Amino acid sequence: MKTEENAAAKQSAASEASFDRKRHIVGAILGPLCAILIWFLPIEGLSEEAHHLLAIMSLVAIWWITEPVPIPVTSLIGPTLCVVFGITTMKEAFSAFGNPMIFLFMGGFVIAKAMMVNGLDKRIAYGIMSMKWVGDSPRRIFLAIGLACMICSGWISNTATCAMMFPIALGLLEAIREMMAARGKIIDLKSYKYATGLMLMTAYACSIGGVLTPIGTPPNIIMLGFLDELAQLHISFFQWMTWGFVAMVCYFVIAYIVLWRMFPADINHIEGARELIEEKVKGLGKWTIAQKNTLFAFLVAVVLWVTPGILSITAGSDSEVLKTYNHILPESAVAMVGALLLFFLPVDKSLKKTTLDWREAVGGIDWGTLLLFGGGLAMGGMMYSTGLSAWIGDLIVTSLGGNPSEFVFVAVFCVMALLLSELTSHTAATNMIGPLAIGAALSAGFSPIPVAVGIALSSSLGFMMPVSTPPNAIVYASGYVPITKMIKSGVIIDFIGILCITIPIVLLLVKAIMGV
Repeated sequence: MKTEENAAAKQSAASEASFDRKRHIVGAILGPLCAILIWFLPIEGLSEEAHHLLAIMSLVAIWWITEPVPIPVTSLIGPTLCVVFGITTMKEAFSAFGNPMIFLFMGGFVIAKAMMVNGLDKRIAYGIMSMKWVGDSPRRIFLAIGLACMICSGWISNTATCAMMFPIALGLLEAIREMMAARGKIIDLKSYKYATGLMLMTAYACSIGGVLTPIGTPPNIIMLGFLDELAQLHISFFQWMTWGFVAMVCYFVIAYIVLWRMFPADINHIEGARELIEEKVKGLGKWTIAQKNTLFAFLVAVVLWVTPGILSITAGSDSEVLKTYNHILPESAVAMVGALLLFFLPVDKSLKKTTLDWREAVGGIDWGTLLLFGGGLAMGGMMYSTGLSAWIGDLIVTSLGGNPSEFVFVAVFCVMALLLSELTSHTAATNMIGPLAIGAALSAGFSPIPVAVGIALSSSLGFMMPVSTPPNAIVYASGYVPITKMIKSGVIIDFIGILCITIPIVLLLVKAIMGV
């Protein structure tokens, strides 16, 4: 049995590698060909700069999808080509890489790294799993795993969260297998419904939690950057969390109901589950000074992030107090305050070691994502300044009938973001669709805020394929998740989420909060 399973796993991996090689080769050829064709093809209504930018943008978009070179490298190729071919200056092309939003994300990365290095993330996750209400009930364990993944991934990488919770889920499934074997019933976890459901809950909850905060997942911060850069509209940390929390809870409820109905447990309790969790908690030992310092820095950042929202409610959105606070402590500065505290808070009396050292911090920063973010902002800014985004926006509005309803407009872009994020990185998908949606919204006379938020939320609903998100790939590698089951459950949750949650939230809650 083991030999057959290993052979099947190797065959699956070989098929995926073969598909990736073909995708890379096709993209490497198609990208330049498409760019050359557009460059020399006469297009009315575009300035020379916008025409040439469209050619370069086609290359960048194709390479973001097919990845013949790493996605961050493509993000640098776009602005570089724009400088080489005289579309813009070096300073203008690369100024986006110094956007304050990048430092908001960087600070979030550093704080998240400190949480992982010092074990604060495990303490939070295991603390949820060890609550008395969880016990050894399969259904409650299913819920607790999801809650732990969701809460942690709102603040740290969904990939890191999944990697942390994955061994716990595997341990619980092994406990079920041993319990059933003791009763004389041999089960194959690779075809066991509950095993599939628990793995999928682990992956999906990590992606769902990311919608909570602007730093929870790259699409959130990317769309906020586009709104600020292209439409001069600022959304605060607190404002995002008001609808991010609602979206997160609703997505989680849908995922829980769908997965539990599709993959229920056939037992009432899991012998050894409580002991397994208790062992994990005991392994953490007592709270360390580093953990306390990390928690302090994290709470300082969170309090400073939500204070503007509280001031807006109590003192008014136009109050001088709020304006002064936002001037002194914008979200990006708050992220850096929380991150920098970690390099000053000591963990011993000698004061020689601090809560986080530089090597650890550097290893925790996803430089590729920051480059992708900067490249996306750079290309989006040039699309706006050259008039390319307005031209494409007019085409999109015309293709929707010339006078589409806002519901149809938002729905089209949400579905586009979802489908593209299933095929490529959700970060790259957001970079491609974001400027087009904002340009189209302005052309149609709509506020760009609802569609921008809709794209960010929809990009986090990539649940159908292992390649959609790293958490999906992690649980798929366990062998307990048949691809057909992931596609089926993912399709259901994706489209219920968009139709029943995303669109109503952006057209009702977001519009109400932002007054648009």
